[in-house]
Amino acid sequence: MSSILSISPLDGRYQSKTQELSESFSEYGLIKARIQVEIEWLIALCDEIKIPEARSLSDEERVILQKILDDFSPVEAIKVKDIEKVTNHDVKAVEYYLKEKLVGTSLQDVSELIHFACTSEDINNLSHALMLKNGLETLVTYQTEIADQLKDMANNYATVPMLSRTHGQTASPTTVGKEFAVFVNRLRRQANVLINIKLLGKLNGAVGNFNAHVSAYPDVDWINLSKKVIEEKLGLTQNLFTIQIEPHDYMAEIFDAIARWNTILMDLDRDLWTYISLGYFKQKTIKGEVGSSTMPHKVNPIDFENSEGNIGLANAIFNHLSSKLPVSRMQRDLTDSTVLRNMGVAFGYSIVAYHSTIKGLGKLILNEERLSADLDNAWEVLAEPIQTVMRKAGIDKPYEKLKELTRGQKITKEIMIEFVNSLEIDAEDKKRLLALTPESYIGIAKDIVSFLD
Repeated sequence: MSSILSISPLDGRYQSKTQELSESFSEYGLIKARIQVEIEWLIALCDEIKIPEARSLSDEERVILQKILDDFSPVEAIKVKDIEKVTNHDVKAVEYYLKEKLVGTSLQDVSELIHFACTSEDINNLSHALMLKNGLETLVTYQTEIADQLKDMANNYATVPMLSRTHGQTASPTTVGKEFAVFVNRLRRQANVLINIKLLGKLNGAVGNFNAHVSAYPDVDWINLSKKVIEEKLGLTQNLFTIQIEPHDYMAEIFDAIARWNTILMDLDRDLWTYISLGYFKQKTIKGEVGSSTMPHKVNPIDFENSEGNIGLANAIFNHLSSKLPVSRMQRDLTDSTVLRNMGVAFGYSIVAYHSTIKGLGKLILNEERLSADLDNAWEVLAEPIQTVMRKAGIDKPYEKLKELTRGQKITKEIMIEFVNSLEIDAEDKKRLLALTPESYIGIAKDIVSFLD
């Protein structure tokens, strides 16, 4: 009943497709990430010999802290939310929760070091980075699956001729596999951009200068201490140049990269929708499925339509995130806080789209008979190679002559053969042109496919 009452389709209709993101982007996921950051900071303080009040921890005490994180569940998250009802501050609620967890343990004496010298953004920016890190692992897995699926299709159909449709009109033939290879290359290029973006983090106080840190312990190397937590413990990259918040530029880079990847996938969705409309592909029927409520014969390309629609929603959010998040008044305003809570929404719509594309690709059946018939009905496409050879031979106005012959006319094989036979060109060139058909006029398309990694 909870899913059928949901306002958002991500938690309702599409819950089964998006639930794997809940660990990363839910309120529970955010709180757990905050718990992780606070614990790592406490351990780092206790490991610093120049902070005598932060004594060394025993192995058993480290286990206690790790167990708090490992055992943190949605039930525990609700306890944090109950504390927040009193504090009206979500990060302070995490601090109080952890202090309560240490009551009665040997760690109680160091509990005041939890959140030491930190502003809320020290905890939040690292938590959001961890959420993104986990969410990206899920997203990239699906992106890789789609690219690999397309690569298989590129290889399988590398030699299958297909009439191109530039501007929606008949154009020089290609191969089905080469057209898939184009998308593989485009998607992989953007995926490579995405995975090479460094996730940044700060742990440097209220305005980024370690003001409070130095006031308490001036001899501590706070830059390296915070770097150790950010990079060695959390697997992020330290950004030393910040205001109260980490400026979010890297987030904008991530969201723009995902949006570009999504846009390319939308381009694929639309092309496949059109190829299905042209009859180049059939779709596997699934027993029990209905294509139309009134037309029993229909098998609609709904998977590619669903993908296109959800990509539009995802990219609308990604575009807002990337344009808004790098902007903050002076040293900090709070507009980023509520916006950041929607990262998971954009990821969710992307995942729904990816599921649909994967499903749609799995239902495609190549209709080689239709492809062949389309090519055999388009002899006019050979005007290009003929006029090119005429140029080679130095014949006057070859383009114009082929334009007069073919434009707006129904061209048959016989017409083209007659025209080629009338040309005064090299015998080998004429022989090659006479042997040419729309199906064989594919250049080196199949060889291009072989360059895919």
